Amino acid sequence: MDKLQATTAFSAISQPTRLDVFRLLIKAGEIGLLSGEIGEMLDVKQNTMSTNLNILLRAGLIRNEREGRSVRYFADLNGISALIDYLLRDCCGGEQDKCLPVIETICGSGKTRR
Repeated sequence: MDKLQATTAFSAISQPTRLDVFRLLIKAGEIGLLSGEIGEMLDVKQNTMSTNLNILLRAGLIRNEREGRSVRYFADLNGISALIDYLLRDCCGGEQDKCLPVIETICGSGKTRR
């Protein structure tokens, strides 16, 4: 991930509805949610939800899969990991061993991707 991709991701989640969508999809895990379900849960109109979902998709924070006439959305773990890696790559003055507990908690592996 580069600076432009990171700022695009942060811009996407800087809006309250999109942040709520992002957090819902993280909680939903591998099951994901249909766009209509997300809209109902957040009390957001379908056209507004569609716009917000597309912004999150372009930012690489979520992904989607078509299910017949519906679309199911998921948190994109690769995109999220890349963003976390970008933020923590040079943590602790480049001495990642000092940051290891934080990295392990967030990424689960203790190793950031390069």
